[in-house]
Amino acid sequence: MRKAIIAGNWKMNKTPDEAKALVEALKPLVAGASCDVVVCVPAVDIAAAKAAVKGSKIKVGAQNVHFAASGAYTGELSADMIKAAGAEYVIIGHSERRQYFGETDTTVNQRTVAAVKAGLKAIVCVGESRAEREAGYTDALVEYQTLIALTGLDKNDLKNIVIAYEPVWAIGTGLVATDEQANETIGVIRAAVARKYGKAAAGKLRIQYGGSMKPNNVKGLMAQPEIDGGLIGGASLKAEDFAAIVNYDK
Repeated sequence: MRKAIIAGNWKMNKTPDEAKALVEALKPLVAGASCDVVVCVPAVDIAAAKAAVKGSKIKVGAQNVHFAASGAYTGELSADMIKAAGAEYVIIGHSERRQYFGETDTTVNQRTVAAVKAGLKAIVCVGESRAEREAGYTDALVEYQTLIALTGLDKNDLKNIVIAYEPVWAIGTGLVATDEQANETIGVIRAAVARKYGKAAAGKLRIQYGGSMKPNNVKGLMAQPEIDGGLIGGASLKAEDFAAIVNYDK
């Protein structure tokens, strides 16, 4: 059995003081959670969030990582820096990074390898646009993105990988893939991993749904056999809403 993982992506929101307040509000609400709980915060909030989660089961993650260990990369953060700041997880290849900041499948792979080799747990995002889905490219695209992202890693590294399937057309649009659509595409991702790393490794890999999972749809999505959690955007900025998702099985 795969343990579910619910991760909040705060995006570019919250100062360190606000991060502390949100975590403090969240802690008692998720104290009885049966899944892994992660908050992926802006880099300036990592230390504050790490201090605030003390005594709870909440883990802290970053939202991006550079592939180089050091060097002339103004404004970037290495995996060692992120780890030293207190993060255990890092989101890689989010659709907004791909859309606005030129992330490619190659750089997603480089960042993923760097993160895992440094001892971070990588939440690697894959997914298709509406045009790509309507053209029938969903399966081929998510297979390709997943396998490219994992290039250079072996099956033992997969324990430090979470895949987040985020249909780009369902992020911030109010549109949501049906439970069955999400489950089917995540099944395609798992099958691709199985072909490369074997069924046993693929069977242990946790794959989240990252397309507008909310309190009112989480139960249906989490009832699907392939879905192992969610990467939550806007709903993670409200303690009550995020807790409702985390406690989907209550």
